[in-house]
Amino acid sequence: MRVLELKNFRQLVLADRNEPAVGPGEVLIDVVATGICGSDIHGYTGENGRRVPGQVMGHETVGRIASLETGTDSFGFTVGQPVTFNPLISCNSCEACDAGQQQHCPERTVIGVNPAIVSAFAEQVAVPAENVVALSPRTPIVYGALIEPLAVAFHAVRRARVQPGQKVLVIGGGPIGQSVILAALQEGAAQVLVSEMDPARRALCERLGATALDPAAGQLDEQVRKHFGRLADTTVDAVGIKPTMASALDATKFGGIVSLVGMGSPELAFSAYRVSTEEREIVGSFCYNNQDFRDAAAWVDQGSTVLAELISREVSMEDADAAFAGLAAADGTAGKVLIRLDSARNSQ
Repeated sequence: MRVLELKNFRQLVLADRNEPAVGPGEVLIDVVATGICGSDIHGYTGENGRRVPGQVMGHETVGRIASLETGTDSFGFTVGQPVTFNPLISCNSCEACDAGQQQHCPERTVIGVNPAIVSAFAEQVAVPAENVVALSPRTPIVYGALIEPLAVAFHAVRRARVQPGQKVLVIGGGPIGQSVILAALQEGAAQVLVSEMDPARRALCERLGATALDPAAGQLDEQVRKHFGRLADTTVDAVGIKPTMASALDATKFGGIVSLVGMGSPELAFSAYRVSTEEREIVGSFCYNNQDFRDAAAWVDQGSTVLAELISREVSMEDADAAFAGLAAADGTAGKVLIRLDSARNSQ
């Protein structure tokens, strides 16, 4: 099968690999499309230390079932069925897993991060059946590649305890920030503001239902007061660098919550006084639990046309390296880029 191999940092090449070995309890998936995550870009450049040369990355994906191994009958899957999969594999037996917090599992591994797993930038991938989520054939299949980042967003807004009627600020209008807008609205937020420097991304965020702010237009807290009439109940920082965290604390009400989902900097400095004396909470958000993922999948499976706004373009495997290079250079792409891995099958 064909794969996209990270041959060296900043070099993604087409390569041939053996088809995945599929064991009992696993499902073989013919991959249709896989989204390029920000963490994949940082892996491509070597910035995050979580990807290595020789690896096949990819975890935001959708496909169709190619085969079912023994031990999968109880799941009710059928060959040819459209599916996505939760890339977080947990032990299912520890205290965290028993509590439904699989992202806390000390034995967890992630498809697309673990270099030992040939992941979803490949024409086929083998996945534990319990991680596979069936999708409706009536929904455009590429929407399934949006489920994983939307699950990240659902988890981030739930960590922030967004309640119906609240006024929510999102800092960063990239793909995760865009997903957070949709998740906050689904959780009942009355209004969502998003602070984003790039005009194309601001326009996209407006189409998703948010009011977009230009951080260069003035102090963010003053802009928030102008639009909300007060400070935000909750802020989600989808960037995660010192200036955005400072702005998040400034723009969130006393006793409010800042959910940190962006990981733009490995270390952050911020005003302890803004946290302690004004009783704001800072909560970390990483990945999602199984329920978040299934809730995101169920919402996507309704086929809302707004999901099409999240996809800027689709590219072939042959054009994947150029797409990665462009995104790494901040080429102005407003939304998500999907790599189509089914073109060779469709041409046969």
